[in-house]
Amino acid sequence: MTRMKHSVDGKNLAIYGETANINYFLVNDLTPDSVDGVVNKETRRKDASVRRYVGDPTPYNRPGGDVKFMYDPGRIDLQTLPGKPFILADGTEKRQFSYSGDVMELHSFLVGNVKKETKLYTSGPPYVIAGPEAQEQAARTR
Repeated sequence: MTRMKHSVDGKNLAIYGETANINYFLVNDLTPDSVDGVVNKETRRKDASVRRYVGDPTPYNRPGGDVKFMYDPGRIDLQTLPGKPFILADGTEKRQFSYSGDVMELHSFLVGNVKKETKLYTSGPPYVIAGPEAQEQAARTR
């Protein structure tokens, strides 16, 4: 399972998690940042004196040259998940993700994008986010 970064347009918010798991809860699918972001980069490495181990009395000289590598801005290290954790639960599925940004931006994004009534668990009490049907019904009764 790969946790990817999903930046939310127009907000200082990013959600980290498995794309299929996030999109299960949302009306409009999020795409991971790395879909368009994977690029090959090249840099120049300097000549250097290198020791094989700490205290090596006979270091060798490593020649400089061009180094090519792949850069993926959306890929993260699973040992150090960024951001703060949150859980989404809709009565059928319950999934954990993490986010960077403000919890109010996360909440406002979810209010307009969840498919059905969903609970958002953060470090505080859970928020119940009404689905589109409940939001339409509430708007009609106002």
